Amino acid sequence: QVPLEESGGGLVQPGDSLRLSCAASGRTFSDYAMGWFRQAPGKEREFVGTISRPGGTTRYADSVKGRFTISRDNTKNTVYLQMNSLKPEDTAVYYCAARYGATAVRSTDYAYWGQGTQVTVST
Repeated sequence: QVPLEESGGGLVQPGDSLRLSCAASGRTFSDYAMGWFRQAPGKEREFVGTISRPGGTTRYADSVKGRFTISRDNTKNTVYLQMNSLKPEDTAVYYCAARYGATAVRSTDYAYWGQGTQVTVST
């Protein structure tokens, strides 16, 4: 098991920034690629981005490319999602996920999930 806990969600206005954190425990964090996904009401869970184990490689969904940045601190067992220029369509529950080994974009490739944190972008 790799317990994951997200934090940092909230209500913001369009154009604002927000940083989500995901803290992991229980295993060697640096053995796991990390991913961020989101799910809006009535929609399927979708890929946001992923970061490799050492953190040197990232990949993003087209919808967030250039606005969102994933980073990780393996000394703190934490992965971050920096979200800038937020839009109302970014409103969703955001989940972090872990998978042993290489990065992946499909949610089914991730074995461990956090409980999610709500991000609402609204005026």
